[in-house]
Amino acid sequence: MKATETSGEDRRRLKARQTRTALAAAALDLILERGLNAVTVEAVAQRADVTRRTFSRHFGGKEDAALDFTRDDGAAINAALRARPACEPPLVAYRRAVRDWLADTRAPGWHQLPRVRSLLALVDDEPTLFAAFERIRADAQEESVRIIAERLGTDPAEDPGPGVVVGAAAGVLTAALRQWWRGGPESAERLPDLVEQSFDVLLGEVALAAPHAP
Repeated sequence: MKATETSGEDRRRLKARQTRTALAAAALDLILERGLNAVTVEAVAQRADVTRRTFSRHFGGKEDAALDFTRDDGAAINAALRARPACEPPLVAYRRAVRDWLADTRAPGWHQLPRVRSLLALVDDEPTLFAAFERIRADAQEESVRIIAERLGTDPAEDPGPGVVVGAAAGVLTAALRQWWRGGPESAERLPDLVEQSFDVLLGEVALAAPHAP
């Protein structure tokens, strides 16, 4: 491929990414301004200065657009998980990957982003928003299972181990997130601490159960 063709392709990718970001920001803004039920896809497209058809090329609905940042964060956690040393046990690797994501100043975690808590607080009250959140979360977890399976050299279709590890670890993260977004203003900067405390609870329960294992 010629350099000019590569450059043109890069520009198209950048433009598409900018459009997606603008749509996600517009959906977030409008939902927080007006409430989920008062926002239409057409309004989101208009706010982002694109057509309804362009919106549909990027998102399946306004909920997917508003929660797009969670998809990026799931990808960031999985990238950090891939980078963890092979010697780490899977649960430890996942915990530290989440810690790396929260500490990354180049791509700030949720606790560092404005208005995110306000949107996530709606997840429990709005069924369609909850469903979109769960779909995005499930996609990220499927990738996490593949990564853990590769680390263990096993087939996740035959070995339940990777799925169990990811299910437990992702459940801990979700529990910490819910405590965070349901908390008052004093909890705004506490997400990293809540995540660490929640993983400590899981590991403590595992340690307590171990002596009673058959």
